[in-house]
Amino acid sequence: MTDFIRFEQDGAVVTLTMNRPEARNALIGELDGQEIIDACGRINADNRIRAVILTGAGSCFSSGGDLKKIKASLGTGLGEPALSRQAYRNGIQRIPLALYNLEVPIIAAINGPAIGAGCDITTMCDIRIASDTATFAESFVRVGLVAGDGGAWLLPRAVGMSRACEMAFTGDAITAQQALEYGLVSKVVPLQELMTEAHVIAERITKNPGQALRLTKRLLREGQHTRLDTLLEMSASFQALAHWTKDHEEALNAFAEKRPPNFQDR
Repeated sequence: MTDFIRFEQDGAVVTLTMNRPEARNALIGELDGQEIIDACGRINADNRIRAVILTGAGSCFSSGGDLKKIKASLGTGLGEPALSRQAYRNGIQRIPLALYNLEVPIIAAINGPAIGAGCDITTMCDIRIASDTATFAESFVRVGLVAGDGGAWLLPRAVGMSRACEMAFTGDAITAQQALEYGLVSKVVPLQELMTEAHVIAERITKNPGQALRLTKRLLREGQHTRLDTLLEMSASFQALAHWTKDHEEALNAFAEKRPPNFQDR
């Protein structure tokens, strides 16, 4: 990794921090996306990790794409159309696939403005909590662009189609309180309490066995786009796997013995 994503692990919880505060945590190039992808791969491969917190350094969560870089290439985009298409597919579009398909629950701790792709990144997370200084804007239209990172799929699932259309067609920013009313976030807290609250939620999650968490998240994701009968079949298969885990056995023993369980992620 280079310097965009700071990876910190404390027991079963990993905190990923977008660490470019001087540029408002803007996404500058393909290397930024690769860091996110690498971090997700590292997390998926480690069964000891049960929850992730994603936040931004400084006063901004993320201002999205680098407008200075876009302006410098005005009139050419990322090259001729065929090359631009490939650049998006091989660049920023790998981020939603990595974050959305992360195997463990991920909490977005939104410390400040989440603009454009920054707003969409929050919707790639499972749980979103915001500081009272956060704002959100699906602002692509204001610079003559569209959401090239999957926002048209992600945002309506977070806030409903009518709210998503209002945000995308106007490009207007909404406050943290409005985001709470829209269902974009589940909680708003004072800025100084944001990371504490994120860790409280993460700790509540990590009290549960890791394999069951990963299977549960996969079912919730699949349930957003598959048929009920297909999901039921997948649920039966996942349940069969869960029944054979050591942590399921430990949970039953702990319940019978009236003691806290000691999960081993097996």
